[in-house]
Amino acid sequence: MYTEDELIPLSALQHLIFCARQCALIHVEQLWVENLYTAEGRIMHEKTDAGIRESRGNVRIEYGIPLRSLRLGLTGKADVVEFHLSVEKTTKDKWQPFPVEYKRGRPKKDNCDKVQLCAQALCLEEMLNVQILEGALFYGKTRRRLNVIFDEDLRQETEDAAKRVHGLIRAGKTPKPVYSKKCDSCSFIGVCLPKTIGKSRSVNRYLQNAIKL
Repeated sequence: MYTEDELIPLSALQHLIFCARQCALIHVEQLWVENLYTAEGRIMHEKTDAGIRESRGNVRIEYGIPLRSLRLGLTGKADVVEFHLSVEKTTKDKWQPFPVEYKRGRPKKDNCDKVQLCAQALCLEEMLNVQILEGALFYGKTRRRLNVIFDEDLRQETEDAAKRVHGLIRAGKTPKPVYSKKCDSCSFIGVCLPKTIGKSRSVNRYLQNAIKL
């Protein structure tokens, strides 16, 4: 169990899986760089930060719910949590939580968004003492929801990511850059300099090898 002082933003899990260096720049070096994509995402989240409540038939909707897990050492805020009225009489909990995370872009090839959503579900399970089977990611580019099942594999990946990000922050070291195509759309590319620093590392190896000759 973690203490209140040891809690880290659950968004760090998404940053870690997307890029460990980006995660360290944000959560170790305390840097933040905004570009068009991050600005669009911030605007998209404005409604979810307002604490608004709505009711639509058998669904109650709450925005900006604070989250916390002392077991995983995470804290944050859920964009949207829908509470679906259960029609099964055997169900212990009448209202079933269904977290929804808003993203500006498109579904990603890795699980970074799914892990962030699963972390929200794990926080809600701990806070409300319920089991949450699924949630959804809403992507602004496609204007569609992607349903996410919180199976054992995703839960394990999320818990492992939480352990890794705590270790990264405790170590206080920023990993060296490794360039890939996703770097081009990252707001940190001008700070991270993956191509420049990566090239300088290659030059250093070349010089070291030249000296040996």
